[in-house]
Amino acid sequence: MKKVIDKRKWMYAAAGILLLLISVTAMAQDGNAGINEANTKVRSYFAAGTNLMYAVGAIVGLIGAVKVYQKWNSGDHDTGKVAAAWFGSCVFLVIVATVIRSFFGV
Repeated sequence: MKKVIDKRKWMYAAAGILLLLISVTAMAQDGNAGINEANTKVRSYFAAGTNLMYAVGAIVGLIGAVKVYQKWNSGDHDTGKVAAAWFGSCVFLVIVATVIRSFFGV
C-alpha cells in the first residue's frame, strides 16, 4: 500500500512540475520586443534631454557672465581664468549634446 502512495506522490509532483513549466512557457515574452520598446522610449526622450542640456548651458552661461562681470568691475586679476572656466562649461554642455546626437544617430 505504501508503494502505491509513493507512486501517486511522484505522479502528482511530476504533473505539478509539468503544469508549472507549461505555464512559465506560456507567460514568457519575446525579449526583442522589450528591447525595441526600450530603445524607442529612450530615443523619444533624447530630444527633450538635449533641449534640457541646452537650457542648462544657457543658464550656466548667464550666471557665468554675471560672475565674470562682477570680477571685472571689482578689478580682480583672475578674471580671464574665471571667464574661461565658465565659458568652457557652457561649451562642454553644448558639445556633449551634439556629439551624443551624432554618435548614436538619434
